[in-house]
Amino acid sequence: MHVDEITGSPARGRNIGVVVSDFNRTITDALLKGAMEALATADTAQVTVLRVPGALELPVAARRLIEAGCDGVVAIGAVIKGETDHYEHVATQTVGGLSHLALVTGVPIANSVLTVQELEHAMDRSQPGRGNKGYEAAEAVLVTVNALGQVSEED
Repeated sequence: MHVDEITGSPARGRNIGVVVSDFNRTITDALLKGAMEALATADTAQVTVLRVPGALELPVAARRLIEAGCDGVVAIGAVIKGETDHYEHVATQTVGGLSHLALVTGVPIANSVLTVQELEHAMDRSQPGRGNKGYEAAEAVLVTVNALGQVSEED
């Protein structure tokens, strides 16, 4: 039995899109900063940042970046639970839309849409450094782009 194990390291010189929700902008700006640090570290050739009003707009914005030629997309948002069921609908539809888009296009989309119970939880996950979920998502999309590029479509 022959086994191929493919692992990726962060892809370099790629075209990466970043879609960012303006809702909860203090958090999303911090996540964006983390993502941009990771992309700069990987010598990303082109980064296109597309801002949208809220999390529900992230999937359609990600689709447009994919159509424009991005090799991968980082989706950034922050959905914080409130007093109504709105949180659950927004979180479920956003994550579902991003996952569906990645599957139908074959283009990796890294999810940095925080879905948290309290603002403090979002603040903890958007602090500077490698624990920043924007940084982690950007690294994940770069690694996935690289790994997928190593898989032969002929097999």
